Amino acid sequence: MVSRMNGTNPTPVLPALPEPLKDLKIKYTKIFINNEWHNSVSGKKFEVFNPANEEKICEIEEGDKADIDKAVKAARRAFELGSPWRTMDASERGRLLNKLADLVERDRLILATMEAIDGGKLFSTAYLMDLGACIKTLRYCAGWADKIHGQTVPMDGNFFTFTRHEPIGVCGQIIPWNFPLVMFIWKIAPALCCGNTVVVKPAEQTPLTALYMGSLIKEAGFPPGVVNIVPGFGPTAGAAISHHMDIDKVAFTGSTEVGKLIKEAAGKSNLKRVTLELGGKSPNIIFADADLDTAVEFAHIGLFYHQGQCCIAGSRIFVEEPIYDEFVRRSIERAKKYTLGDPLLPGVQQGPQIDKEQFQKILELIESGKKEGAKLECGGGPWGDKGYFIQPTVFSNVTDDMRIAKEEIFGPVQQIMKFKTVDEVIKRANNTSYGLAAAVFTKDIDKALTFAAALQAGTVWVNCYSAMSAQCPFGGFKMSGNGREMGEYGLHEYTEVKTVTIKIPQKNS
Repeated sequence: MVSRMNGTNPTPVLPALPEPLKDLKIKYTKIFINNEWHNSVSGKKFEVFNPANEEKICEIEEGDKADIDKAVKAARRAFELGSPWRTMDASERGRLLNKLADLVERDRLILATMEAIDGGKLFSTAYLMDLGACIKTLRYCAGWADKIHGQTVPMDGNFFTFTRHEPIGVCGQIIPWNFPLVMFIWKIAPALCCGNTVVVKPAEQTPLTALYMGSLIKEAGFPPGVVNIVPGFGPTAGAAISHHMDIDKVAFTGSTEVGKLIKEAAGKSNLKRVTLELGGKSPNIIFADADLDTAVEFAHIGLFYHQGQCCIAGSRIFVEEPIYDEFVRRSIERAKKYTLGDPLLPGVQQGPQIDKEQFQKILELIESGKKEGAKLECGGGPWGDKGYFIQPTVFSNVTDDMRIAKEEIFGPVQQIMKFKTVDEVIKRANNTSYGLAAAVFTKDIDKALTFAAALQAGTVWVNCYSAMSAQCPFGGFKMSGNGREMGEYGLHEYTEVKTVTIKIPQKNS
């Protein structure tokens, strides 16, 4: 979810990479509560697999409602008035977050190797992009820790009034499998910066880096109970978080379908605060006056990055009619250059999809595109004899009523559509239930500003794609979610504003 491109040159010169660790040993497979490692209450475990070869990596303790209850009790104790965490100076919270960033930096190679094995992410991407983003996010939030404060208010009458920005309390945080470590940091860093305590449920497909982070959180010196990590499944552990009467806020990144269930659960329980970062079907609009080489490359990376498994993927590409055929030709040429294989190996540019379920869903949607009349230009099937690999796939002559133009595919499948006029493409781009991201490529500043205002999306890029950083708020319009993560706006989601009014004998200006 971090841009691999700078300025107008979308092909960066990457620094030398270390080699991935050979024979990585998985040390942390238990539930992390109160800075201690626990077996599951039920005694159950679940298996974690490498999607590149379908081999079992290890078994993990499977948390469910009973384990979530234990974690919430620990988080609540850590949040009590007078606790070490509540009485800690805000600047000290910042120091702990900076210390955690130091430890992530120290163990960058371990964590990047783990992400590649567990989630099928290219090792180079994990090491350079994901770990880099994690370290920067921790340091960004560390800097904010002692800068969150209220205001004095000139209330009418003889009163002295001020506001306090207080932590919400115990926060449940449910993270996805496509960016396991980045999303773990995106969740815990702002929450801890504001003084909350957390119960995190990593995705069952990719729990390894979250559990490793538990060891670093303890080493950094966070008090017991401030961060608790319970691996498990959505219908059990995730549902327990959403319905829990002693969780004050839940943050979720994942599908719109599950986001609805979480919001419903919050409403049926204690009306806990909810922030959601959900699905997308993001439009990427290419005008005839755009720099074509740049547009083709950004459109390619904006879709194929991490095997297309990005919520912001630019999966509806609208190309102005005069350049349509040439754009399609260059996009096919670019997609055919990919080398698929083991994400740990140098020179590999595409790894596997996360699991069999996603693999089959993507292939089924590719078939629907063929049946509904889209032109399959390249790819369109599985690759290799083991692992969940799918060929880079490009469709042209796609129309808005096709499933591949409406549904979130979450795979390496590029849809290229044609448009004629500005008004037409604005309507078509906004004709979706999603609103996470959008982009426009043009040399005309008037067009760029028109589209920046007209597109119904939480992020609009002009002449770039996937450009993100810790300073920038991120979130969706419509059914792509509620609230924002990152930037100053993201911190607001982890505080409650309290108004305090004191009667005084006489007010003076």
